[in-house]
Amino acid sequence: MNPLSTLLEAELHIGGSAILWREIIGNGFGLASAVGGMRRRVWAWPVGIVGNGLLFTVFVGGVFNTPQQVNMAGQAGRQLVFLAVGVYGWWRWYRSRGGGAPAVLPRWATGRERVLLGLAMVVGTGVFAVLFARIGSYGPLAEAWIFTGSVLATYGMARGLAEFWLIWIGVDLVGVPLLLKAGYYPSAVLYLVYAGFVVWGFVVWVRSMRPAVTPLANAPAGAG
Repeated sequence: MNPLSTLLEAELHIGGSAILWREIIGNGFGLASAVGGMRRRVWAWPVGIVGNGLLFTVFVGGVFNTPQQVNMAGQAGRQLVFLAVGVYGWWRWYRSRGGGAPAVLPRWATGRERVLLGLAMVVGTGVFAVLFARIGSYGPLAEAWIFTGSVLATYGMARGLAEFWLIWIGVDLVGVPLLLKAGYYPSAVLYLVYAGFVVWGFVVWVRSMRPAVTPLANAPAGAG
């Protein structure tokens, strides 16, 4: 049998429900990419790209023979955007790395950047909700929120903005109930895992932005 066909058709059956192995594997790559992103390692991007490719085949519904047969254009579309942004992030972090150090220095977004991110979230959600509704997507408003937030969070990660973790929290809060309702259980579970993971990642990034305190700085006046 063709190995590609085997991967596309392989299913795991739990409680009478069929779950695609490529959804499980794709989400596994996604989680590994998130771990690499928290550690600011370049390999996070190519690993994420592989996961995005697998998940795209999951969310286009009947085209690739998914058991759910649900048209989730927002989820599928964001995988394509992730592929493009992933190439950009991979290039940016690879170019910035040096001597084994983390590939990017985390920072807070400026006031202007925060306003632009907020406007992009509102406008993007509205525009894509209309688009997804017209093509018959499942849960167009929720999908638009997830799609727009995912794009902005990935862009923020590439730019080293600590706020990207907070955007992911907003995505997860909407994504979990949507995916459970649509029957994409591994993805819903991963969103739950992400919800805890992004809090951890946010704390790690915030701590990395604190200036290092040297022993001399802590020494009492006149010491030495």
